[in-house]
Amino acid sequence: MYSSKIELITKFLKVNVLLAILMVISQSTVLAEESAGDGDFNPSEMINHHIMDAHSWEIFHGLTVHLPVILYSEEKGLDVFSSSNFYNDAHEVVPYSGYIMEHEHIALANGDHVLDFSITKNVLFLFFNAIALILIFSAVARGYKKNIGKAPSGIQSFFEPIIIYVRDEIVKPNIGPKYERYLPYLLTLFFFIWFGNLLGLLPAAANLTGNIAVTMVLAVASLIITLASGRKTYWMHILDPMGNSMGWLAKFPLYLILWPIEIIGIFTKPFSLMVRLFANITAGHIIILSILSLTFIAESIAVGIGATVLASVMNLLELFVALLQAYVFTLLSSMYFGQAVEEHH
Repeated sequence: MYSSKIELITKFLKVNVLLAILMVISQSTVLAEESAGDGDFNPSEMINHHIMDAHSWEIFHGLTVHLPVILYSEEKGLDVFSSSNFYNDAHEVVPYSGYIMEHEHIALANGDHVLDFSITKNVLFLFFNAIALILIFSAVARGYKKNIGKAPSGIQSFFEPIIIYVRDEIVKPNIGPKYERYLPYLLTLFFFIWFGNLLGLLPAAANLTGNIAVTMVLAVASLIITLASGRKTYWMHILDPMGNSMGWLAKFPLYLILWPIEIIGIFTKPFSLMVRLFANITAGHIIILSILSLTFIAESIAVGIGATVLASVMNLLELFVALLQAYVFTLLSSMYFGQAVEEHH
């Protein structure tokens, strides 16, 4: 049994190493094509291009999928067209039909406000992430139905230990007996973040979980569930954090300080969730792209070899960070839910 576990871990590490190397090679190829196509290599512009959202998906230099632009304004009403209309033959950004696009932000040329519901690169990969979750866990559910009373097999055998770990080591200890009502959300949260982090490591992929709007929605969802689940003891702790230690007249001056702190604390928890995930994922992408950029800045084969090795190590670390950040977000959300439903001692 012990030797089989060692063999499994060894195979897993080999796959991760190969995957990291392939990612680095693919990313290096993309950077080389950009450097050759644009003349002077600008690392800052390249990094921003890769981590920021866009109205088109550049798979590699010369192959771009233009995404649908969906706009609404009082002047023009609903307008739907391809983002390719914003580019001329030289791939320069140009105005189109009274709209202008600057740094991927679309507005009317006359300065009026416009609502942008476009399918951007991040939205596209949000769909990819959701489809992957649906397909994979539909297969896992079919495996449970098919293998009743039998040992799990196939994709079910891979995900079942992870599901059980999240349930028994993260959710249940932190929430307590009422954990089951929160388990579907927390499992979805864990795998959504994990898959989104992994998708972001693929060459030419979107920086989905490195987008602060995405992490904000996840954090706000956890905040709403926490507040909606709050029991009387949860709210009494905020209203009366010192308990019955002294009379209200004696506590009131202190509560003028404690109440703002408690109220701010309600919102700093989801804020920290939002910023932690956004900052860690974005920072990892910036570091890897910066290391690869050294090759084209120095224009040296020796630097290129060293940068590839270092970037491969960083990619391996990012594979771990992808899982770690999903774990941390789920763990902290579970703790907040547990505090909300905790019984009075």
